[in-house]
Amino acid sequence: MTSVTALRQVVIRIAGDSGDGIQLAGDRFAHETALAGNDFSTLPNYPAEIRAPQGTIGGVSSYQLQLANYDIHTPGDRPDVLVAFNPAALKANIGDLERGGLIIADTAEFTPRNLAKVGYANDPLQDQTLDGYQLAAFNLTAQTLAAVADLGLGRKDAARAKNFYVLGLLSWIYERPAAGTVDYLQARFQGQVRDANVAAFKAGYAFGETTELARYEIAKAPVPPGTYRQVSGNRATAYGLMAAAARSGLKLFMGAYPITPASDILHILARAKEHGVMVYQAEDEIAACGAALGASYAGDLAVTATSGPGLALKTEMIGLAVMLELPLVVVDVQRGGPSTGLPTKTEQADLLQAMFGRHGEAPLPVIAADSPSGCFDAAFDACRIALEHRTPVILLTDGYLANGAEPWAIPDLAALPEIKPNFTTEPNGDDGAYHPYHRDPETLARAWALPGTPGLEHHIGGLEKDIETGEVSYSPINHAKMVELRRRKIEAVKVPDVEPHDPTGAARVLVVSWGSTQGATWAAAQRVRESGRHIADLNLRHLNPLPSNLGEVLKGYRRVIVPELNSGQLSFLLRARYLVDAEPYRRMRGLPLSQAELAQHLKEVVDEVEKEES
Repeated sequence: MTSVTALRQVVIRIAGDSGDGIQLAGDRFAHETALAGNDFSTLPNYPAEIRAPQGTIGGVSSYQLQLANYDIHTPGDRPDVLVAFNPAALKANIGDLERGGLIIADTAEFTPRNLAKVGYANDPLQDQTLDGYQLAAFNLTAQTLAAVADLGLGRKDAARAKNFYVLGLLSWIYERPAAGTVDYLQARFQGQVRDANVAAFKAGYAFGETTELARYEIAKAPVPPGTYRQVSGNRATAYGLMAAAARSGLKLFMGAYPITPASDILHILARAKEHGVMVYQAEDEIAACGAALGASYAGDLAVTATSGPGLALKTEMIGLAVMLELPLVVVDVQRGGPSTGLPTKTEQADLLQAMFGRHGEAPLPVIAADSPSGCFDAAFDACRIALEHRTPVILLTDGYLANGAEPWAIPDLAALPEIKPNFTTEPNGDDGAYHPYHRDPETLARAWALPGTPGLEHHIGGLEKDIETGEVSYSPINHAKMVELRRRKIEAVKVPDVEPHDPTGAARVLVVSWGSTQGATWAAAQRVRESGRHIADLNLRHLNPLPSNLGEVLKGYRRVIVPELNSGQLSFLLRARYLVDAEPYRRMRGLPLSQAELAQHLKEVVDEVEKEES
């Protein structure tokens, strides 16, 4: 009987052609990991091409998952295990594998033709190329075909079950429960496809028992009590929007045009009609935003979701929302650019566009989600601010957060804060008339009258309005006052103060993260502390307005480092706003931040500061 070795954590990457079912198998493994009680974080990685030539590096799809018996925040920098379905998958990913790591390879795909496609002169499974790694090379295709031979499928259809054969093998090696996957397959598929996938999965699990591969046990992670589920960032965003609609008492209207990697938000909400969600798939990004703004005018919680190119197209409608002071939530799932750029790869390069990418003076709040599950809270917060302050809000996520998954404690809907849209139903002037631009003294939000309310008729449109009457005005003085009011209204949005995480209180270096860099930054800072050095870290969710105490906090440190997946956009804003030497740590690879690389950089910075001060 194979002995079982206890591990604290492991990083696994499954890689193959984009038609091999990599994402489905990986997602299922993550689901079973959740049921096993481990903490986990995932990184799906898709080809940019819709369908790259089979067996080429450009067509490689991968799914990485870190599972652990303790709290983790990233899918890991480098895998400990690489499952390579073909030579392209091996060549595209071998450089990331930890030395001494395990390679599980399908020998059936390492044919002279497939090797030549990716530039291998010899078979790396046979020569010395993979010295220094553990190699487990099996004819996984043949074993899959044998497992489903009795079902009467053709060779091509039968081989498609290989992803579940591999899933069965991995489930045995890492002691994942098998019954849930069998139930899933029986519920999702029908007929021969169902039977083939079930047979392949069971055969892969049984094959694990006959090999001499090591077997590993990873204990459950301690978690607070509650009901948990696996959730991706896009799904958490959709649920956050739905929760905000429920707590505001409004209908949720989504106007959107499909665009990678934001489309899943549209798909998820389209399946929620029984919860009162209205979805409109428009012919283009401009129409999608316009429809959402019309729904807002009618009194709905209106949202639209897109990525960087779509955000650029929506800017005119967002400017109209600023002028009308109507609530609108714009979700920007950032991706690599410019232009079409890297549509399936992650980046944080839209921050300056979110802050300033509109004509005229058109300020609005900007919020950034910092984890897949955190997309729920960020989306709920964006809706609250939009409705209670009568303003469009941009919510920034990115491809890593959108497609990545982690455990999520399902909140009690009734325990979430109530959102108060504060509609106006009666004239609000001392003269008995309705003044559409009279404002709440605390939020500076203007009155919100639904169309058709008797006695509250007023002008709408993009032309500037008189500060008192709401009539169209071309007065220079009036325009200056309205511009200033719109600016002050955004500054009046209350956001929590920040408190750096500095366990010793002796740090002279502060690292500031935002969005998806939060997880890697936190993990890197922990590594720095474990090395005996002192460092502080903080994460910014609210990017406009910024926390009121942020300037004071930044000036309390000798060095401020800002890790970003862009050319240094937040560091640019911090330097301009607070006149501090915020140093950018730039990475633009289409991949999440490496915690190991960042930790090394931070150690060097801390050492430099200590040397200077000594």
